[in-house]
Amino acid sequence: MRLLTHNFLQSNVRGTEKGYPLNIEVTTIKYEESPVDKEFLLNLLPKVNYNALVAAVKQMSPHCEQPLPELPETMDVSNAEQNQNLDDATISNLHKVLFDVYLVEGWLICPDTGRKFPVKECIPNMILHEDEI
Repeated sequence: MRLLTHNFLQSNVRGTEKGYPLNIEVTTIKYEESPVDKEFLLNLLPKVNYNALVAAVKQMSPHCEQPLPELPETMDVSNAEQNQNLDDATISNLHKVLFDVYLVEGWLICPDTGRKFPVKECIPNMILHEDEI
């Protein structure tokens, strides 16, 4: 599961008021480098919750063989015109964390209820139990 996917997932367990962003518990990570598509990334950035991305990078970084690129603590990615002015190093770092790092095995944990959703073979299982609907 890419961190891009993580950025859009939330817990919908009944009674959950704050099910986003999910915390990450890492068992296995893999890194697969891919070519940077600057235009695609710039079009995608306004849809990304940047604070959730930074938190996810911090949770996964200690488990990576190579350190993940550092991102600025805060950045307003909601402004598409402003994103056009990002330097190539920042674009490359954002691409790496959004597209090249995968949670292969682990858990996504609801910050409100503590419910653990398994991730196996890069696929998050967000299916709720009958009593959680």
